[in-house]
Amino acid sequence: MNMTSVVRIAAALSLASLLLGSAYAQIAPPRTWPELKDAVQQRVDRNAYPLTGMKPDDVREILSNINSLDRDEWATAWSKMGSRYADQAAQLAATDRKAAHAAYLMAFRYDAFGGWPTPNSPGKKAAYTKSVDDFKQAAALSDPRIEPVTFAYEGKPVNAYLVLPAGATTHPAPVVLAIGGLDSYKEFWCERAQEFTNRGLGIMCLDMPGTGEAPIKIDVGAEKMYSAAIDYLIGRKDVDAKRLAAIGVSWGGYWGAILGYTEKDRLRGTVSWGGPIHNYFQRTWQEKALGTREYLFDLFPARASVYGVSTLDDFLAYGPRMSLEARGILAQPSARMLLINGVQDTQVPIDDLLLLLRTGTAKEAWVNPQGGHVGRGPGWPDGKILTDIALPWLTRLVSE
Repeated sequence: MNMTSVVRIAAALSLASLLLGSAYAQIAPPRTWPELKDAVQQRVDRNAYPLTGMKPDDVREILSNINSLDRDEWATAWSKMGSRYADQAAQLAATDRKAAHAAYLMAFRYDAFGGWPTPNSPGKKAAYTKSVDDFKQAAALSDPRIEPVTFAYEGKPVNAYLVLPAGATTHPAPVVLAIGGLDSYKEFWCERAQEFTNRGLGIMCLDMPGTGEAPIKIDVGAEKMYSAAIDYLIGRKDVDAKRLAAIGVSWGGYWGAILGYTEKDRLRGTVSWGGPIHNYFQRTWQEKALGTREYLFDLFPARASVYGVSTLDDFLAYGPRMSLEARGILAQPSARMLLINGVQDTQVPIDDLLLLLRTGTAKEAWVNPQGGHVGRGPGWPDGKILTDIALPWLTRLVSE
């Protein structure tokens, strides 16, 4: 081990102690670099989140160029591969739009993972910014068309993408607001757009507060940003304003749940897919969950960033205000709702789904007894849960 590596490790430990304070000892230590390297390769080998769609050999090459947990070293290696695909895409754009589109999407995936799970260093910020540009290039070549749209919330621009099925100009389409999670932004939802349009559904892809290009952090009332999105959709002639729904995944499932209450008169229904509701926000859960190995790395920095805090004490003090039980929402009437998660989830407690299920208006649920976060598990990857569970429910919902 050279002196540079020693300095980096010492700096990382000092930073962790500074961020987590006295409670750090209660949280399991993060993976070492060799452990993380193996975990990343194992996940891409089985095409598992968050490396879905990447190539195992590409990832093996990327990992061979990383020697520590340094965030900028991580970002540089992934972005280098992203640039390789972006260069290929630029050369193909004039002669083969389909191949160029595919290459830009690959560039997006690698650059996005260079900034994963949160852009908390100069290199990671640059990788994230580059990934958004990659995706916009892919969107310009996509079929169905991915339309970048912007609407205002509290005087600030909110960037989103809208994808409508064919024929929407003459037959206005139902639209599903699709809300990203802690580390899966609006672009990840738009990669799935064709799954929606094939069923006659439009999709509006949105970041959640505190992530991506969202102009606000998470706080009580932040769900009103999505009310502004609904206002925007209602004003479009190619959208059927009476057939709107919403889905949120992981942390985004919180917004999927709360919109079922606050927008029950404008949404046909919502899907809360692995979302936090009440127990997630309590100190006892966080002190246990922050050490889960189900999440690859940097879970605390990612979770803290969406609140705009940096210390563990501030993070633990901030969360309880977001509880839907504490906010007095759970007993209120709601739109129809589908709840999805896995019993073995170590990131969001299954008790949150059960609490939501047994309070207020009757709801529906799909629970995977062997599933982890968002219900994923053997035989049930994220994509299968979307196509076999969530989308059929949403399609029926807007067709009734």
